[in-house]
Amino acid sequence: MDSATEIFLKLLFFMSIHNRSIVVTGNTYNCDDQLLSNLPQSSFSSSSELSSSHSPGFAKLNRREGAGGWSPLVSNKYQWLQIDLGERTEITAVATQGGYGSSDWVTNYLLMFSDSGRNWKQYRQEESIWAISGNTNADSVVYYKLQHSIKARFLRFVPLDWNPNGRIGMRIEVYGCTYKSEVISFDGKSCLIYTFKQEPMSALKDVISLKFKAIQSDGILLHKEGKDGDHIILELVKGTLSLLINLGDYKTHSSSTQINISLGSLLDDQHWHSVLIERFNNQVNFTVDKHTHHFHAKEVFSYLDLDYELSFGGIPVSEKSGSRRNFHGCFENIHYNGVNVIDLARRRKSQISFVGNMSFLCLEPKVVPVTFLSSRSYLALPGISGQEELAISFQFRTWNSEGVLVFSKVKEASDGFFIYLSDGKVKISIHKPGKPLTDITAGIGLNNGQWHSVSFSAKRNRISLIVDNDMFSSAHASIPLQIYSGNTLYFGGCPNLGNSLKCKSSFGGFQGCMQLISIGNEAVDMISVQQNIFGNFSDLQIDLCGITDRCLPNYCEHGGECSQSWNNFYCNCNNTGYKGATCHYPIYEKSCEAYKHKGNNSGFYNIDSDGSGPLGPFLVYCNMTDTTWTIIQHNNTNLTRIRSANRENPHAAFFKYSASLNQLQAIINHAEHCEQEISYHCKKSRLLDKPDGLPLSWWIGRTNEIQTYWGGSLPAVQKCACGLEGRCIDSQHYCNCNADRNEWTSDTGLLSYKEHLPVTEIVITDADRPNSEAAFRLGPLLCRGDRAFWNSASFNTEMSYLHFPTFHGEFSADVSFFFKTTASSGMFLENLGIQDFIRIELYSPYEVIFSFDVGNGPNEVKVQSLTFLNDNQWHYVKAERNIKEASLQVDQIPQKSHAAPPDGHFRLQLNSQLFVGGTASRQKGFLGCIRSLQLNGIALDLEERAKITPGVEPGCPGHCSSYGNLCHNGGKCTEKYSGFTCDCTFSAYAGPFCKKEISAYFGTGTSVIYSFQEYYTFDKNSSSHASSFYADMTLNREVITFAFRTTRTPSLLLYVSSFYKEYLSVILSRNGSLQVRYKLDSHQDPDVCSINFKSMADGQLQHVRIDREKETLFVEVNQNERMKFILSSGTEFNAIRSLILGKILENSDADEETMKANSQGFIGCLSSVQFNHISPLKAALQHRSAAPITVKGRIIESNCGSLTGLDSTLSETTHSFADHFGPTDQREPLTRAIRSDSAIVGGVIAAVIFILFCMSATVICIYRKKSSYTKNEKKGSENEECAESTRKSELSIQNTAKENKKEYFF
Repeated sequence: MDSATEIFLKLLFFMSIHNRSIVVTGNTYNCDDQLLSNLPQSSFSSSSELSSSHSPGFAKLNRREGAGGWSPLVSNKYQWLQIDLGERTEITAVATQGGYGSSDWVTNYLLMFSDSGRNWKQYRQEESIWAISGNTNADSVVYYKLQHSIKARFLRFVPLDWNPNGRIGMRIEVYGCTYKSEVISFDGKSCLIYTFKQEPMSALKDVISLKFKAIQSDGILLHKEGKDGDHIILELVKGTLSLLINLGDYKTHSSSTQINISLGSLLDDQHWHSVLIERFNNQVNFTVDKHTHHFHAKEVFSYLDLDYELSFGGIPVSEKSGSRRNFHGCFENIHYNGVNVIDLARRRKSQISFVGNMSFLCLEPKVVPVTFLSSRSYLALPGISGQEELAISFQFRTWNSEGVLVFSKVKEASDGFFIYLSDGKVKISIHKPGKPLTDITAGIGLNNGQWHSVSFSAKRNRISLIVDNDMFSSAHASIPLQIYSGNTLYFGGCPNLGNSLKCKSSFGGFQGCMQLISIGNEAVDMISVQQNIFGNFSDLQIDLCGITDRCLPNYCEHGGECSQSWNNFYCNCNNTGYKGATCHYPIYEKSCEAYKHKGNNSGFYNIDSDGSGPLGPFLVYCNMTDTTWTIIQHNNTNLTRIRSANRENPHAAFFKYSASLNQLQAIINHAEHCEQEISYHCKKSRLLDKPDGLPLSWWIGRTNEIQTYWGGSLPAVQKCACGLEGRCIDSQHYCNCNADRNEWTSDTGLLSYKEHLPVTEIVITDADRPNSEAAFRLGPLLCRGDRAFWNSASFNTEMSYLHFPTFHGEFSADVSFFFKTTASSGMFLENLGIQDFIRIELYSPYEVIFSFDVGNGPNEVKVQSLTFLNDNQWHYVKAERNIKEASLQVDQIPQKSHAAPPDGHFRLQLNSQLFVGGTASRQKGFLGCIRSLQLNGIALDLEERAKITPGVEPGCPGHCSSYGNLCHNGGKCTEKYSGFTCDCTFSAYAGPFCKKEISAYFGTGTSVIYSFQEYYTFDKNSSSHASSFYADMTLNREVITFAFRTTRTPSLLLYVSSFYKEYLSVILSRNGSLQVRYKLDSHQDPDVCSINFKSMADGQLQHVRIDREKETLFVEVNQNERMKFILSSGTEFNAIRSLILGKILENSDADEETMKANSQGFIGCLSSVQFNHISPLKAALQHRSAAPITVKGRIIESNCGSLTGLDSTLSETTHSFADHFGPTDQREPLTRAIRSDSAIVGGVIAAVIFILFCMSATVICIYRKKSSYTKNEKKGSENEECAESTRKSELSIQNTAKENKKEYFF
């Protein structure tokens, strides 16, 4: 039915009802006859009546006879009004009124139904809501249309709440229509066999539908078998329905051709349950009640060979049934492909045969269950006096692992006698003064929702406990006292009578169901208990078992494991990649861009590209350069050699990635750009040539379409990169390989058309001619950027807003975004329904509120910040609502949560547009920026919508105010339209956040000279900071930072000279102490500042900071306490000439100690050297041609901090694509390697020999280095020899620690 028709019918329905409050849901077909108006008064009954004029016969809607309605003698929650409709009827709606002209009406009630007037079942809405809203006055009619119709003979209204100024008063009507049914009952030993003629369509389509009511928890409902052992079985197993489709044992097919699907729970509750199995071709829908499982069964039905015979209730041949039981219970309306099977059986048609006894009535056992609703519930029953033996038996079912089952006082026991559940086991506990605790245990896992029997007996001092009639689950013991049968027995708990009863336990009251309670081998009549004739009780529901399976349906998302108690369910999210009460919210970020802007370095990360959507997380490599690259590998990045391939027998290579195609598609869609390098190396092997109109080679991408263009070209051009650029080796062809030459050449380039990526298959067909060879290689998928992360909009007026389609988050909804503002309040977003709504707002400068209503009344979650949120910096907000709780988090403030009621409404129903930055009323609009708005993992394109919306602009500047702190070590944050970058020009560090140490190994005699005079001469008029160092400049302050690692003393670490014979030297003295020597007056001796708390030539990385301002000097080593010195030689450093690292090679006026240290210069590793804003080491390694730098000797870029526990940020190394893929576009790629297998073998042998040789050299070098730690230098020549040995040794260590310049991927 279309929406317009539905609205029209609803309007007609509203017009036909006068003076009624209407709730409309559910059915739309015509089944709304008034069912009570013609019933006699004898069809009405009740728990009690206030007087004869308040009897239940006067409870018809709008009637005024008698007192004008039914009222019970006492108004409490144990009263009920019951109707007998005479036969099973379909009920679609109910209506209620209060007592005529009175103050008596019911505000909430339960609706129960039954076929026999026993074993009632509660009507439920939304899986958990049981209470139906009633009246607010005596005369108006409140009409409630059921979400799903009821088929029953008996209805019972149970008042829950009523007018506090009156009493219970009800007039009612029931709406529905006649229900036609055919029933048949099975006794657990019989079955019905239906033989049918196979119609042509039935090979393509099968439909089986039926209803069943089970007395036992196990039994076969349907069986269909073939002569070779193939079979289909529909079986009840422990209250769950299982559909098994199995091929015969002789057929050797994969496990995927065997299907076993389970649906439903608690189906042995002796109530009707519906089953529908639909097959169309190979698509199967399996439905139990309202839960459907869809599956595709192509392989199974291709091989399945079945007879044209169906059996219901069991397997006709007992030998084939094995341990399976026949069904005990009733079937209703069995239809197979439109044929009413029970009708054929009733008419004794020839297609039907019987095994055993069956009847066409559905008789129910007279079992009266009782429900213990809360931990305060109890049932008190008198014992039987005058008997030496106490015998108790009962059945129970529950989800709780703990609770009292039976308690009784015992004269000699101080705390009484308990039978209770603990950890899912039945235990007996007896306490006696001065005696140890007596504990007896039987059974295990008894809190699984199934019925379990308990039998307890005590005679004299001997007790016995048996669970489930299983002797293996039994326990027997002797106790030092006697238990008598005359004491009162309390089932499920105890009344609150102070300490007189001593019914206290740590395991609490029982919540669950009991039935078949027997005391002294006499069954307890629970109807007499209900009528207060026998025993007493509190907070019970008698004559029904109210257990529900809260894990059906399973609201734990993303594979979370559901467990439950009586009142609640719980989700175990371990190993799912998600968190929260229902495993809804992702643990991992959506992109590498998001990881980068949390300050993370390059490395492997799990990303969840659709957030809380259905796609799971997967592992990628994030290369954090100025541009963030996401790298996804596949299973074959090696060069693949081809020697034989033609049209009839092509070479096809398939590529499997570390993520699914759906995951890859999500990453590609979010990325700003993606690319994949593909190379083809050829010798007499053509690539895209078309000798007969068909290409000789092609590749297939994500869309599963053949692509005939190559890397570096464009779609549909059918060229290689050289053909597009006009540089192919043969101008007559559009690919190098199409020249068909008898020498190696190649075509290499990047595929960057996102809709075609990634490559999933490459097909080669031209490699079978004489001397024809080919090789190809496909690089990993590379994507950069995240369009959603920086997608933002600026709201410039309070009246402006963006609108989007309705947000659908019925069961789970999460919203996340960044905002920044200077306003004190404003609405972030709002979405409305008829009654429901969801709203997030900045309520005050320090408070964010998440408010919503799902039908239980408005709720809100607040988070308060200790600092102002309107500081014009980015703040993060994440709100989530699911059926268990609502939560709100702002920045790193602890998350606030609000639990949902266990039996309340939980479906969020919205129908308006989603407003962002404002509301439908255009009040409390938001002023500021909103960025990266995502709802249930789907990013909203704020920028596109802002382009066409007045008062809103796309984008939002000012990222450095929030992210500038990610730029370290003097790096400067630079704004970009989408994000920011860290400018490391004036930092001694590099990398995306200026955290990567710039380090180098200095060998013997190595000298790095940074000339300030030359820089001045070259750049005298420059405005840069460096040009401020004039030759005649006077410095009053220096800030110097560096790190070093060495084992040599004495050593010269740093030397700064001037034209006035002033200088600064930093040396390691012979004993390993650090000395800072300042000579700021050429006529005085230098000031010597020594730090000698330990030897700093211990091979460990040492961090040094020197800070001088005039005569005050501070020196800090390894972040220890700063040491203060006062210089006496002067306060000004005049006419700086040069800064030297390593050995001084020019004439120097330095003091004797400095020159001794200079005799061998520095041998070791220097890192991150900074003199004010000058970075000489960085200039020497990265900008030697552009900077006034001179390097003498050998300097090797290294990572000297990598062997320490400090953050070396090794993973920040910038990766080139060659690091991940190898050489690009080489004319002769590893020619020898692909020409012969013998060359490959020889290469492997040579490599092994080379590695062994290197290992031997390394061991010798390390031994020499170890010796150098324990020996002192004796002579200059010896020093030189040792220096060379140490250099080799340290290089070996550095290589071992991967101190090479590049960091290779995979």
